[in-house]
Amino acid sequence: MLRTIVISIFFLLALFLAACGPASVTPAVEQPAGEQAGQPEVQPGEPVLPPEPQAIEFQAADGQALNGLYYPATVDPAPLVVLLHWVNGDRGDWYEIAPWLQNRGLANPFPTAGDVPWLDPTWFPPVPPDSSYGVFLFSFRGCDGSGCTGWKPDEWLLDAQAAAAAALTLPGVDPARIAFIGSSIGADGAIDGCAWLAENHPGACRGALSLSPGGYLDIQYAEAVERLGQADPAIPAWCLAEPGEIFFCNTALESGNAALQVHEIPGGGHGNSLLSPGLDPLPMQLILDFLGATLAQD
Repeated sequence: MLRTIVISIFFLLALFLAACGPASVTPAVEQPAGEQAGQPEVQPGEPVLPPEPQAIEFQAADGQALNGLYYPATVDPAPLVVLLHWVNGDRGDWYEIAPWLQNRGLANPFPTAGDVPWLDPTWFPPVPPDSSYGVFLFSFRGCDGSGCTGWKPDEWLLDAQAAAAAALTLPGVDPARIAFIGSSIGADGAIDGCAWLAENHPGACRGALSLSPGGYLDIQYAEAVERLGQADPAIPAWCLAEPGEIFFCNTALESGNAALQVHEIPGGGHGNSLLSPGLDPLPMQLILDFLGATLAQD
């Protein structure tokens, strides 16, 4: 009975989002600092959008306005990565990771502060020269600035679903090659957003990688993994966590999803703390491995 109610709710949300129309796209207000040398060895299609991030406005099912940034890839149509942040930050946590995955030599156009590993690209493993991903990032409601204020799991779930719907409308995106990566609340937003997309737009979501999930959006991680496993073929779910939190990943081992991968990261810490050098296995390399395995052209 509970699963029937949940599916009914997702169906109603899908109808509502469809009625809202596509997300609007405008150039980002801040101007980029320019491109660095060394473009990826990708043979682009025509036309190709410029590398500068575009401001995206979209709306959740309850009417909440949301804002994001879209970094177009070198190829068109391109695979897309949706990045979802943790509770301690906002979309700015991805300001160095987005250009890294975009792989177009774009310098981070937004000022960042603080000595944190995920904002220092000097140690990032190299993206394969023939790979370029479109990247879409946004802030959950109430989280712009120095982190989230209050605890809004049901509303953040709507935000993750809205981002999944908006991803389909972005120019130059291959609607059959979308993947999600998230941290902490975003780790659950990633798997939940992918599951919503898979159920409402079959074939669109190729996988979800979660850094320290915990059922933070009121859907158990194992339940979301099981839903991905019901697709044909099963949609991959990769779960990364330190030993103290690997329990949440392991709960999904009995989900029946043969495409689940669990990676224990000793000494990694929670959420974005997993995005640090010197860890074994290295989560940043696992991110590249995940995208290479899930977003490859059929």
